[in-house]
Amino acid sequence: QLGVMESGGGLVQAGGSLRLSCTASGSRFDDYAAGWFRQAPGKDREVISCINWSGTRTNYADAEKDRFTISRDNDEEMLYLDMKNLTPEDTAMYYCAATPSNGLGCPLTLDEYEYWGQGTQVTVSS
Repeated sequence: QLGVMESGGGLVQAGGSLRLSCTASGSRFDDYAAGWFRQAPGKDREVISCINWSGTRTNYADAEKDRFTISRDNDEEMLYLDMKNLTPEDTAMYYCAATPSNGLGCPLTLDEYEYWGQGTQVTVSS
């Protein structure tokens, strides 16, 4: 019954920064690990980062770990992705997703996530 919805996408110039937000509803967000994902046209969906239920543990895909930061605010039931030094290769539909917490960390695998948003488009111009 958990619902998640992304916002904050848009057009940004190369080298710029952007914050994406994800709002959870329908269930307690701190019962879930969560993550950010993206899919460019013609490409497979890929994992960017994940965060455990409390926000104390995170994992990043190797290609993104230097530029992207995941965080959450459980009081507000919000998930964030802060992106910097953006390039046109970052252009994609960005998704947040959640999965019931195992009480420890979070998975960096797509098929572990059960509840998905509809995505928010990020376009980076050269």
